[in-house]
Amino acid sequence: MQSEYQQFFGDGFMLETPRVIIRLMKPSDIDGLKPLTDSPGIWTWFREDLSLPGQLENWSNNAFEARKAETRAPFVIIEKDTGLYCGCTSYGNISFPDKRIEIGWTWLGTAFMGREINRHAKFALLSFAFEAMKMERVEIKTDVLNERSKAAILKIGMVPEGILRSHTLMHSNRRRDTIYFSILKSEWPERKQMFFADLA
Repeated sequence: MQSEYQQFFGDGFMLETPRVIIRLMKPSDIDGLKPLTDSPGIWTWFREDLSLPGQLENWSNNAFEARKAETRAPFVIIEKDTGLYCGCTSYGNISFPDKRIEIGWTWLGTAFMGREINRHAKFALLSFAFEAMKMERVEIKTDVLNERSKAAILKIGMVPEGILRSHTLMHSNRRRDTIYFSILKSEWPERKQMFFADLA
């Protein structure tokens, strides 16, 4: 008998918007993703520095292990018009009993930043979580110091909830304060129209 995870995230899983395709990450994707990781500046606010030798492989192996454990669904983001890899994102901290899921582990190559790629990806993931999976809560967290990320999260209608102090150890050995945001199922129809009217 299939688990709930397997029912939603079979090998053929794919989401689409006019700009992006989101599908499950495979080991064969790593070579295509690697050129995107070269800029160390991408990783200032990321838990790992994937520009360092071997780190992308370690990070992706951890993602594949989490998929086996059915706690995370790691995806590649592909630009629809060109077929180019843009970066990665995931569902994680999946709790079917609590009807709760997190969107995170998101990074884009520098060439794909500021081009609506992230917004399209978030719309696809939020829509699937609320409308297909019937989740009650979708959450996103980020570094409290990451102003760009916080602004982007607010621009997709997420509601700030609070800060967890000294929450995460970063690759620089700094301890990160983490700010949480969420949308609830009851809020999604309004948020969808307010923030994604052009995609809805």
